[in-house]
Amino acid sequence: MADYIISCSSTVDLSNEYMERRGIPYTCFHFELDGVDYPDDMGRSMDPETLYDKMSKGASTKTSQVTIGDYTVFFENYLKKGMDILHICFSSGLSGAYSSALVAAESLREQFPERKLYIVDSLAASSGHGLLVDTLADMRDAGADIDSLRDFVLENRLKLNHWFFSTDLTFYIRGGRISKASGFIGSVLNICPLLNVNNEGKLIPREKIRGKKRVIRRIVEQMEMHARDGHDYDGKCFISQSACMEDAREVAALIEEKFPKLAEPVQIFPIGTTIGSHTGPGTVAVFFWGDERGE
Repeated sequence: MADYIISCSSTVDLSNEYMERRGIPYTCFHFELDGVDYPDDMGRSMDPETLYDKMSKGASTKTSQVTIGDYTVFFENYLKKGMDILHICFSSGLSGAYSSALVAAESLREQFPERKLYIVDSLAASSGHGLLVDTLADMRDAGADIDSLRDFVLENRLKLNHWFFSTDLTFYIRGGRISKASGFIGSVLNICPLLNVNNEGKLIPREKIRGKKRVIRRIVEQMEMHARDGHDYDGKCFISQSACMEDAREVAALIEEKFPKLAEPVQIFPIGTTIGSHTGPGTVAVFFWGDERGE
């Protein structure tokens, strides 16, 4: 067994069972639903489907990041056990959680000078963050040490490609990410925006595509253009989705058809309550290893 842990936050959008099986502890973001606070604990307090149902009926949402105090308690628990820590943070381009983790780690290093406590910005989100952590767990299980894993993240995190589309603009409009006028026109014309995460870990709109069938084909085309070794890609592919499983399955089936050498069948996970509080239902995201992300 390794003498260190890999940890992350609940924004990896995997599942609690998956995290327990891989031996990856996590810190919880929080979300509010109509003013009531809940931990984003991968569905134990509220499953994402319930959240999306309530949002569709008009419930208001708000999210909050992991605090310095939360990080301090979380890290200290493992340091006291004599464990080193590699913590992979949610993208600094989307949250201030990375800065909070750095502050907590700095104070704890004074108390535990003999321990390694590495805080690394994933520049990743949702199950892309999850695929990065999953890759590290594979390396850990193969015998890699904590320094090798930290170096791998720093050298390869921008090779983790993220592509998203949404078929429901309601919550992008409500959250101010799309203007009401643009959202109205987009809804009338059945526009599905295609977005990705750039080299600063920020979510960037790339294309406006008319119709669900077209955007499904287009997101797979992006994987064809950017995946490592093209159609010979033999890594893993994760998909996350918010209350649109059939769309996610259609994307997964097309990917498995185009990429016959995948390491395993495409895995589909729910978009969790933190990220889902912003996207609402109707979002599908695809994650894979490929060429380095640009601006």
